[in-house]
Amino acid sequence: MLPGSIQITGEALSGAEIKDICDSLKENSVRLLSVRGCQLSDGDFGRVCSGVAECHTLAQLNLNLGVVSNISRVKQLAEALTSNRSVHALFLHGSPLTDEGLACLNPSLSTHPSLVSLDLGDCMLGDEGLQLICGMLPPDGAKSGLKELTLSANPAVTSKGWARLAIAVAHSSQLRVLNLDYNPLDVCFPQIFLDMVQNYPTCLRMLILAENNISTELQQQISDLLSEGEEDDDKEEEALGGAGSREREKTIWVSQNNSSSHLVLVTSGLGDNLLAETEM
Repeated sequence: MLPGSIQITGEALSGAEIKDICDSLKENSVRLLSVRGCQLSDGDFGRVCSGVAECHTLAQLNLNLGVVSNISRVKQLAEALTSNRSVHALFLHGSPLTDEGLACLNPSLSTHPSLVSLDLGDCMLGDEGLQLICGMLPPDGAKSGLKELTLSANPAVTSKGWARLAIAVAHSSQLRVLNLDYNPLDVCFPQIFLDMVQNYPTCLRMLILAENNISTELQQQISDLLSEGEEDDDKEEEALGGAGSREREKTIWVSQNNSSSHLVLVTSGLGDNLLAETEM
């Protein structure tokens, strides 16, 4: 039987509920764990992290909306992710990490072999945090590098920080989706990205710039260039044998084009069929 999902939103979790979650994690019967906006004690949070560390089936972990609420929890999560090898998508949107908290998480995030999707939107990050994120982008040995990154609503990042990110995306990055909505980006930063997609071979196929003071014309130019790259990908895939060529490698792709919908596609092994498709 395929591992299942645990999804709870905005509740105060009881000791019995925490025990059920931890037991399921330790029994490797959880693929998706979401406790977004939930209230739990520091001790219970530590117990959940211990379960995450031991679980071999967990692909998606959603701790959005303040669950990781202090530096002690950040350290517990970092320790869990150091031991865990299975998480492909980590959502921490709305957590007060700050650059200090991200620095604690950075060693485990940077070396995690499976992590491809990371949501650090509204995490109170600044330029130092962006510099750490740039180091997570390129592949390194067994680590594939991030394919989807959300940095929405981090207004403390300056133009210098965003420019550093653009350079990192242009060099040795596997990133395909980048969400930068709700940031006070000036005109210089989108122009840097326009230059990047015009002049560098990038994997980026979707750049979200909504709710920023950026002209519609500039956004459309970037979108058109990214669409051209996607068409080139399709042609190359057809030349390599079509969709069947994608079945040669193990893939878990998590797309979160908006905050209310996460689509998880899981495939495994040579020619295996789609194992699961879950929409939250």
